[in-house]
Amino acid sequence: MKNVTRWIRNIMIFFFTSTILSVVILKYIPVYVTPLMLIRAVEQMMDGQDPVIKHYWVPLDRINHNLPQAVMASEDNLFLKHGGFDLEQIQKAQLEAQEGKRQRGASTISQQTARNVFLWQKRSWLRKGLEAYFTFLIEKIWGKERIMEVYLNSIEMGKGIYGADAVARINFNTTPDKLTKDQCAYIAVSLPNPLLRDSAHPTAKMKKMHNTIKKRMKQIDQFPKEACAQ
Repeated sequence: MKNVTRWIRNIMIFFFTSTILSVVILKYIPVYVTPLMLIRAVEQMMDGQDPVIKHYWVPLDRINHNLPQAVMASEDNLFLKHGGFDLEQIQKAQLEAQEGKRQRGASTISQQTARNVFLWQKRSWLRKGLEAYFTFLIEKIWGKERIMEVYLNSIEMGKGIYGADAVARINFNTTPDKLTKDQCAYIAVSLPNPLLRDSAHPTAKMKKMHNTIKKRMKQIDQFPKEACAQ
């Protein structure tokens, strides 16, 4: 019994030490690859395609300030106010699921970042628990500006396209600091399903959503000016 207790204790110590250390390290160095990038590459090879990963790390101050504003308006309008979890949206999603409505996500930008960088995409109770744990860690250790920087550099924005720099160059033939407000809004529109929504070739529905996001951008708190390209 003592051996089992010692074994469990050592596993717990290793888990907490390694995860906290990894979060601390990634506060200061770029995130060059994520589990999702590798998963997508494997999926492409299984389909007989050459794996494609377009990803170039760029500091937050070299990303047009309209992009974080647009993704907050689209994905998480309380990003600057909550501690990692939007409890109201979580409760709404749970009620809708109980009523048999179409399941929708209620993940904040912080939760999405934790999932993209440290975990896998397939839903399970284990992943949800670990996602909550890593979300708590990055909120406490990274802070909002670093979370946004990692999010905008790691989020999937098209087939084989990850991050603001890659989507700016591939979809709009520009650099992330020169993205227009309209382009930023179209990128935000694509995020819920970037493999089906092409920010460079928006559908009529995407154009309508784009207008809504531009209106919301004026209604939410501005992202800290010192963190964004002016």
